[in-house]
Amino acid sequence: MIEVKALEKSFGGVNVLKGISTLFETGKTNLIIGQSGSGKTVLLKSLLGIHSPEKGIISFDGRILSSMNTDERRELRTEIGMVFQGSALFDSMTVEENVAFPLKMFTNQSIAEINERVDFVINRVNLVNAHHKKPSELSGGMQKRVAIARAIVNNPRYLFCDEPNSGLDPKTAIVIDNLIHEITVEYNITTVINTHDMNSVMEIGDKIVFLKEGVLAWEGTKNDIFKTDNEAVTDFVYSSNLFKKIRQAQNG
Repeated sequence: MIEVKALEKSFGGVNVLKGISTLFETGKTNLIIGQSGSGKTVLLKSLLGIHSPEKGIISFDGRILSSMNTDERRELRTEIGMVFQGSALFDSMTVEENVAFPLKMFTNQSIAEINERVDFVINRVNLVNAHHKKPSELSGGMQKRVAIARAIVNNPRYLFCDEPNSGLDPKTAIVIDNLIHEITVEYNITTVINTHDMNSVMEIGDKIVFLKEGVLAWEGTKNDIFKTDNEAVTDFVYSSNLFKKIRQAQNG
C-alpha cells in the first residue's frame, strides 16, 4: 500500500499539487486520471521520488519516503517496477537483454538464475520466440509486453505505469490493460497507472483517483463513475467518445 497525506508541490511559485491525500491499494490497479495540467504526472513523479514535495507525506507500507536515507531509497528502488510511456527499451539490446537489465543492475544473482527468471517473465507476458529479437523487430504491443516483463522481473512490490497504452490500437490496449491487471492480482502488487484512456478506466479501474487543477476532486471505482453526481468527474469522463456512447445507450 502507498499512502499519500496532504501532498503539496509547486514549481516557480505555482502550486501544482494542493493537499492531496489518498491510498493506493495493494493487489489493485489504481488509476490516476485528469485533464492535461491536472497534476497527475507530477503526482506520479512524486511517488517515484523524482520530485520532492514541499509538504505532505508519501509512505510505502509505512516507510516514509522523505525520511529514507540513501541506502533505504536504494532498497526501495529494487522493489519498484516501471513501465514507461514509450516502453523505453534499449534499442541495441535483445528482448532478453532488456528484461535482464534490472537483475544485473540491482541483484547479485548468477547468470543461470537471471536467465531462468528472464525466461519465466518473458513467457508470462506471452512473448513467443522473441528472446533474441531487437525492439525494432517488434510491434508496439510486443514492445509494451517487453517493458512489462522488465518491470516485473525483480518481483516488485510496487508497479508504476505511465500511459501504458500510448500509441497502441484499442484492441492491443485492452490486452495490455488486462495483462497489467492479471499481474497485479497474481503477484499482489500495488500498481499505480497514470492514464487518460477511458477504456482503461472501464477495464481495470479497481480504484480511480481524479485530479482537477491539482486537487483530488473525486475517487472511487469504475462502477462508481456512473453513480457519482460530481460534476467535474461527469464532465471529464463523458467528454470521451466511449462514455458518450454508453450514456446514449443508458438513456435509450
